Amino acid sequence: MSDRLVLVINCGSSSIKFALRSELHASALLSGLAERLGSNQATLTWQSAQHKETIALVDGEHTTAMAALLPLIERHADHPLSAVGHRVVHGGEHFTGAQIIDQQVLDAIRANAPLAPLHNPANLIGIQAAMRVFNAIPHMAIFDTAFHQSMPAHAYRYALPEALYSEHGIRRYGFHGTSHQYVTAQASKLAGLQPNNGAWLSAHLGNGCSSCAVLDGRSQDTSMGLTPLEGLVMGTRSGDVDPNLHAHLARTLNWDLPRIGTMLNRESGLLGLSGLTNDMRELEQARSEGHPGATLAIDVFCYRLARSLLGLTAALPKLDGLIFTGGIGENSALVRGKTLEHMTVLGLKLDTERNTSAPRGQACMINQADSPAIMVIPTDEERQIADESLALIPH
Repeated sequence: MSDRLVLVINCGSSSIKFALRSELHASALLSGLAERLGSNQATLTWQSAQHKETIALVDGEHTTAMAALLPLIERHADHPLSAVGHRVVHGGEHFTGAQIIDQQVLDAIRANAPLAPLHNPANLIGIQAAMRVFNAIPHMAIFDTAFHQSMPAHAYRYALPEALYSEHGIRRYGFHGTSHQYVTAQASKLAGLQPNNGAWLSAHLGNGCSSCAVLDGRSQDTSMGLTPLEGLVMGTRSGDVDPNLHAHLARTLNWDLPRIGTMLNRESGLLGLSGLTNDMRELEQARSEGHPGATLAIDVFCYRLARSLLGLTAALPKLDGLIFTGGIGENSALVRGKTLEHMTVLGLKLDTERNTSAPRGQACMINQADSPAIMVIPTDEERQIADESLALIPH
């Protein structure tokens, strides 16, 4: 089999995360981050298996960062790229899978910008900059929302007036689709099932968190909604709150919508509950030292996660297992254990020793023998983006 290469790009308004992925190798050949773009402090940091380096970017623009990538790719790739795969946050209802980028796709990403005003415009900047530099290579868009387009209407519709959906697209879209798709496919392999078979609950836990019910490789429901604020408690996001909270804060504290939005997205979650930090590692340390805010933050985080996962079983005809992934899901035995304490109704039985000794960076089972599967599976969204990009190109 010939080896094909994909440059995976995740572009923000002031940063570009990138990785050079090979079809035949598990780890990236090259990865890095361009940050502080748009300023005179812009830098590009890259690393390979043998080397790590940081260089200054003269004018700090996205196109400059992409141009600086070109010689790095040529140095670390022994043959030309087959594709450039771009993470795009919101595809709305336009896209149910990866797409070769053309003008129609660019227009649709732009049209969906009101649904992701902080992300889609930045994704477009990255796509256009990359297309100027890597202009002889096909570019692919992989959407965070696409995997969840298989949800039935009873899962994605809000109980709001019809016109808000039909004319303005107000519905539940879900995010973290590439992660949930990747880890549930890996779970099927680990469980010895046919590819993309099985009924899974997936918990992607990082600074952003979401849960998902997946049946035979198709999303049935997920915790995030119109925006990534809905659902679980996260690092700095509140997750679900009473919808009338906005009116209450406006009336009693005279807060405007931007102030409320900032509070819910950047000052809440683990940070807001603990009064300390959004970093679960630091919270676990503070909890061990008796800090009440850290203890409460972890308790709320785990309970709300368990409640979400239990609710998502309504979307499944059976349960083959539960998957923990993301930085917290993969590394916090405490969070896994405390979450499962609330889920005994499902017959999930944790092997405590396996849980505490789960090897970092490796997929493993942490359940007792007479329990449905409980798995820790490292996510690899870049691998998923690379694979979906290559699937659009004839071999």
